[in-house]
Amino acid sequence: MKITYSHIDVQVREAVEDEVAHQVEKLNRLLQQYDGDSVQLHGSLEKTPRREEFCLSLKLTLPNGVLHATGRAADVRNSAKAAFAEIEVQVKKHQHKMRKDHVWKRRRARGMFKPGEMLLAD
Repeated sequence: MKITYSHIDVQVREAVEDEVAHQVEKLNRLLQQYDGDSVQLHGSLEKTPRREEFCLSLKLTLPNGVLHATGRAADVRNSAKAAFAEIEVQVKKHQHKMRKDHVWKRRRARGMFKPGEMLLAD
């Protein structure tokens, strides 16, 4: 996975890189089926001066789609956690759609009882 940053101040860059490194490990487990060079993650950090709030925007580029997420919090680490939590949900939903799980009905195992059915003794 290629990772790029933009608009990040020197004072908070270290904290962002530490949290991103931790979160990227978790994200790599979800994206194992993609080639490492075809996945790109771009992050942009903005600070809202009036509220003392940080906003981290992430753009994850996959071979078959682009996902966007933002995380807002008073702390840099918490904004990164929020953004990665949102993008993780989007990746799972994207993979669900790519596998077309919503189209295929799963068959129930044979010999199992349906809910509400009881075995009648003869």
